[in-house]
Amino acid sequence: MNRDRLEGMWKQFSGKVREQWCRLNDDAQGMVAARRDQRIGWNQEGRGISKEAVEHQLEEFLARNRDWDLTNR
Repeated sequence: MNRDRLEGMWKQFSGKVREQWCRLNDDAQGMVAARRDQRIGWNQEGRGISKEAVEHQLEEFLARNRDWDLTNR
């Protein structure tokens, strides 16, 4: 297991913890950021690529799909 995959797993875990904290505090913006971190971590773990590359791919995706809603699951 390489370092990028471990960082991805950690990013997912910390995103889940942050999401629960924001849910307790009723912080909608924080939940969006936490879910974004989880998605970045999931991609980073699954593909084994750097965090910067995953963030760049996510930004490109969101730019192409502006109606994408990160608040709903």
